[in-house]
Amino acid sequence: MPELPEVETTRRGLEPHVTGRRIESLNVRERRLRWRVAPTLPGLVTGQTVEAAGRRAKYLLLRLTHGTLLWHLGMSGSLRVVPSGLPPATHDHIDLVLDSGQAVRFNDPRRFGSLHYVSGDPEAHPLLCRLAPEPFDEAFDADYLWRVTRGRRAAIKLLLLNSRLVTGVGNIYASEVLFQAGVRPKRQARNISRAEAQRLVVAVRQVLGDAIRAGGTTLRDYINPEGRPGYFRQRLFVYERGGEACRRCSTPVRHFTQGQRSTYYCPTCQH
Repeated sequence: MPELPEVETTRRGLEPHVTGRRIESLNVRERRLRWRVAPTLPGLVTGQTVEAAGRRAKYLLLRLTHGTLLWHLGMSGSLRVVPSGLPPATHDHIDLVLDSGQAVRFNDPRRFGSLHYVSGDPEAHPLLCRLAPEPFDEAFDADYLWRVTRGRRAAIKLLLLNSRLVTGVGNIYASEVLFQAGVRPKRQARNISRAEAQRLVVAVRQVLGDAIRAGGTTLRDYINPEGRPGYFRQRLFVYERGGEACRRCSTPVRHFTQGQRSTYYCPTCQH
């Protein structure tokens, strides 16, 4: 599933192609995404200019002259920049056609992505209004993480996946963050010390930042706007390495299911 690093990589890849460009049309071949694409959407955006490409958590925000396109890649979605006349392939559901002769093409095999138009403040949209601070914002610091973990019996890894408390980490990166911070994934959040909260904040920023610089992580479907995979997979310390030697201490990495998702950790490096 594309997480914050993949969406940020997508944003950076799209930005030079879409900023300042007029929308010639929005061609929707399949409306049945996670939420049906509104039939009025093409008429609302056609003729508008893309003023900026932004991001909030795992959502891509294309800010237009009079509104915002709110795009989510879902579990298997990707956005590519292609010639507008290129015939669509299987699962190419939407084309945002620009006056440059290019199109932003949305491919989503599982159809869990979504596309919405927001006429007002996008931060007030129901999908965004309850999200936690961005991991690179000053508001996301050790004091904040210490506060939101107090009294919570949930495992620290599950708390990291709660977008109302910590935004954009995702399952792959949660295992990596906990490894870098030296914290076991089953630890109750309320038992995390202030020093561990500080290490977790540092690890969140480090892991997500490294993943962005590597172009994200491709396990199955994700590609960037140029059609290339992300290369952070080669740098993973524990994720998908169950039974293999820890890159730091050589102890076999352990794997188990937590909250219906795969979790990986080193029993020696994490406490």
